[in-house]
Amino acid sequence: MQKKILALVTAFGVAAFGVAACGSALAAWPEDKPIEVIIGFAPGGATDVMARKLLPFVEKRLDGKAKFVVLNKPGAGGEIAFASIARAAPDAYMMGVVNVPGYNFLPMTRKTQYTMDEIRLVARVVDDPSVMVVRAESSFRNLADVISALRSKPESVTFGHNGAGTNGHLAIRLLAAAAKVVPNEISYRGTSAQRTDLLGGHLEIGMVSLSELPELHGGNKGPLRAIAILSKKRFPSLPDVPTSEEAGVPVTMTAERGFALPKGTPDDIVKKLEAAIADSVRDPDYLKSSPGDEPVIAFMPGLEWQKRLDDMTLALKPLADELKASEQK
Repeated sequence: MQKKILALVTAFGVAAFGVAACGSALAAWPEDKPIEVIIGFAPGGATDVMARKLLPFVEKRLDGKAKFVVLNKPGAGGEIAFASIARAAPDAYMMGVVNVPGYNFLPMTRKTQYTMDEIRLVARVVDDPSVMVVRAESSFRNLADVISALRSKPESVTFGHNGAGTNGHLAIRLLAAAAKVVPNEISYRGTSAQRTDLLGGHLEIGMVSLSELPELHGGNKGPLRAIAILSKKRFPSLPDVPTSEEAGVPVTMTAERGFALPKGTPDDIVKKLEAAIADSVRDPDYLKSSPGDEPVIAFMPGLEWQKRLDDMTLALKPLADELKASEQK
């Protein structure tokens, strides 16, 4: 009997030591080892640029020990990256960027490799309105021209987006429904690929986020130009670009991007990272280094962002049901 009690005490002691050691290791986060940051889109796009520009400033605010390494895992509208976040160990040495609305929309339309219950949002960084862009030489001067062409001949105008469930994809679907037209959709692996085809004359309309194209950062006078913005009001950096509502198509769409960790990550680590991000997005040097992001910075704490996504998911359900029904025909 005494041997059994001794064995139980010893086992309990080992287990307690293991828990204490684990807690101590997490309390020391970040240690001097790489923290992988998963991006669901190709290099050069808004998500990739935002992470690479911002993370050096976050590193400085994490005791100087953090070493972020960005890994691009494009495909499936970001699903591959979101699944990587969900499957990671909850030790905060792998995190990622989530892209809304794709992140919360994809699971509404099909069985995905992740669920939102497996991921914890840390902080939103940007709220980036969708814009329609064309080559400077394009005959389309405004959204009305595009709608007129599609009404004359359905599917006659090509529209690019960055994959199923992304803001560009949903924007195209909402515009099509509101204007009662049928565009020719083309899916890309990232905005840089859309930009290449736009400049080369292989794509007529790019549906992207405002921050994604450097041509738009200095106005609307480069080789690409915006013809409509899908926001409630005109944007200060593009004052001459009308909203889609002004063109008679009342559709709004935005891309929200921010950081996330596996669900079980300890609260103290999440709070430490959230605070570092909040401070970094206000850093004047960061804002100078990232002119594309500066106009669309919209920090939001993780819990507040999750509540916003819950409300957004309810609003998007009719569109998700419609897409599922059309794909089953």
